[in-house]
Amino acid sequence: MTIQQETRSAKGWWYARFRIKWAEETEPLWHIDLLLAHRVAAPLLRAYHKEILFWRFHRRAARDPEGHQFSLTFYSNPETAHRMIDSLREHKLLQKMKRAGIIIQDIYDDPARVSTPRIEDTSDGTWSPEIRKSWPFFIMGVCQMWLSLITEVTANMSDQPKSLSLPKMIAFYQRVNDTIKTLWREQGAHSLLHHLNAIFGYEPVFVREVNLRRF
Repeated sequence: MTIQQETRSAKGWWYARFRIKWAEETEPLWHIDLLLAHRVAAPLLRAYHKEILFWRFHRRAARDPEGHQFSLTFYSNPETAHRMIDSLREHKLLQKMKRAGIIIQDIYDDPARVSTPRIEDTSDGTWSPEIRKSWPFFIMGVCQMWLSLITEVTANMSDQPKSLSLPKMIAFYQRVNDTIKTLWREQGAHSLLHHLNAIFGYEPVFVREVNLRRF
């Protein structure tokens, strides 16, 4: 089945958003994103991988009404969306994080209504049609790599929490996050940015201040 045939079916994009506590005059708790991705989202993505065509994470933190928010976005039929959202909403670890005040709000799309049926519908509207239709492939690969990094780093750490003690788990994922930040800082330029540039034939690209740079 082609992508065009998929977009004509009864599939659509669905969001699950998790707003995370962020105290004034402190840094965002970025490691909570990793905990949500690895312990809450990943098992469900594996369980429903045959029904989900695309998925991705989004991480953001700004001093605005949305604050620090971690999101899972996925493309599936409404039936799968309903099961995914119910599983997320009822997840025991998520419930524990809500009771502890770490997750201050969880927000889900209504699976009864397909409002974004096309593959390109959740891409940036300022991009060209070609980029908008192709970008979901790219960003899912990036998120798969990030999730795999979390899995690899956790597997190599000797002090993994033996129970679902929330404080111990949060402290553990803070150390995981520190390790991944170091990997990104020291190896990301070559392993990711350089090879992305290579795929496009080392063509210079405009970056922010409209400077031409090669990675």
